[in-house]
Amino acid sequence: MILLVASNKDTASLNIKQQILNRYPFNKTKDVFQQNPIYTADINGKNLSLATLSEESVNAQNLPENFPEAKLIVFISRHSSVSGKPTLSVHTPGNFAEAGIGGLPRTISISPATAMSDALKALLRYKEEFALNYEVSYECTHHGPSLNMPTMFVELGSSPAQWSDSKAAEAVARSAMSAVANFSTLADSAVLGIGGPHYNQKFTRMALAGEAVFGHMIPKHAVSTLDCEMLAQCMRRTLEPVTLAILDWKGIRSQDKPKLLTVLHDAGLPFKKV
Repeated sequence: MILLVASNKDTASLNIKQQILNRYPFNKTKDVFQQNPIYTADINGKNLSLATLSEESVNAQNLPENFPEAKLIVFISRHSSVSGKPTLSVHTPGNFAEAGIGGLPRTISISPATAMSDALKALLRYKEEFALNYEVSYECTHHGPSLNMPTMFVELGSSPAQWSDSKAAEAVARSAMSAVANFSTLADSAVLGIGGPHYNQKFTRMALAGEAVFGHMIPKHAVSTLDCEMLAQCMRRTLEPVTLAILDWKGIRSQDKPKLLTVLHDAGLPFKKV
């Protein structure tokens, strides 16, 4: 079963959810979660459930206890930023250091790298098809929840004007469903992205060009937290085998580079500078 998750606390999430219900053959069941109805559908041979939280998505740390059969969790969510730049994005949740916004300290969710790549490519496709003036981007791993299941967020941002944009919400809905319809646990290898800004356009362009499939991405400000244990966790908690680290070399502080290279060497993980 694949689980799609919306939140009643999130305008964009409810907008995306409605687009999904309008366009795909979901049926309302008698089951409820947090007093909200659960919908189900069979699409492309996949059994899907759509649940709605009564809390913020970042706080859904206990979600797997209620849906233990889920093979993939996809949060449809708003994205917020100070700039308010219109953005369609995808990322894995989790924390490299303290748990400031949900989740657990130094605990990341399992990253479904291929599903994220599929969602990213679909976001670009629908952005162009719908002539949306939005940026499409990966985001680095951040915020909660920290789940022991393959988990990703597909987001619409970055301000209320975009959260209520029905055409952009449709793009996110269709992109999430495209990734879900193609999901497989029998996947190829993935890479770990290290360095650069939170919205890493180098990694995004590489993925869109088919040059790499990224799992976890660690931004510049978090590279200092990457010790042997955290690197091992990034590799272990990626659905696909991680065979390479891609370093945004200019986007890594000089004082963090020696330790980073030592950690990669000790782990035996090859790397490439871009």
